[in-house]
Amino acid sequence: MMETIKISVLNVKCGGCTSNIEKGLMTVEGVESVKAVVDGGEVTITGNNLDRNTINEKLASLGYPENSN
Repeated sequence: MMETIKISVLNVKCGGCTSNIEKGLMTVEGVESVKAVVDGGEVTITGNNLDRNTINEKLASLGYPENSN
């Protein structure tokens, strides 16, 4: 079943950051598409059977941890 997760992350400062996030998350199982934006550091992930913990771990490993504020 297709689902969408939106996550606000830290350290997104430029287009290179959004590109790193998008490429990195595309390696996560089930992810079909990723859109990251600099403004607000919002990442939108669409896919099947998405595991938010796995996605957050991948984001943190890339240097973009979830903004828990």
